[in-house]
Amino acid sequence: MALETWLIYLLAAAGLSLSPGPNGLLALTHGALHGRRRTLYTIAGGSLGFVLVIALSMFGIGALLQASARWLIVLKWLGGAYLVWLGIQVWRSAPIAAAEPRDIQARSGASLFRQGCLSALSNPKALLFFSAFLPQFIDPARSLFLQFLIMAGTFAAVEFMTEWLIAASAHRVKPWLARWGKQFNRLCGGIFVALGAWLPN
Repeated sequence: MALETWLIYLLAAAGLSLSPGPNGLLALTHGALHGRRRTLYTIAGGSLGFVLVIALSMFGIGALLQASARWLIVLKWLGGAYLVWLGIQVWRSAPIAAAEPRDIQARSGASLFRQGCLSALSNPKALLFFSAFLPQFIDPARSLFLQFLIMAGTFAAVEFMTEWLIAASAHRVKPWLARWGKQFNRLCGGIFVALGAWLPN
């Protein structure tokens, strides 16, 4: 993967990690309920879940590419349209701090890890998003496995750091999001719309 492509991917991955979603909400609520150290289990589970989702997405795309390289062009345009649609949904979504935690019982580290992992794996939007998002950066002339390692490793690292920061500042972030969450959602939604319009070209 070229450095310029990776930098664009890194920016897009950061935008995705910062946008409202189940794992961000989980890190926020677990940070407030269990503290940032115990929430590391939740975050590690979520990061692993996203790596598995990326693997499913990329190697499914790889199977299509073996049938015909033209599928990559089709996937790019369909993916771009989906990113625009997702950006509109994020723009219109309620602030993340509007949600309330449902489970306030003490949990073991394994339980927190499992919940974080399942939160990523059970979110159908994640698989749809990565199936739309990743083709924009895949180079069919290069090793798919190596590109998977770079993309999955980059996203997992960005997601881990983002969720840890959310968990570490949970008590301070929630009031800010309650006040400015709508504007924050619009910023993230605008980024997705821009990516969806620009990346397929």
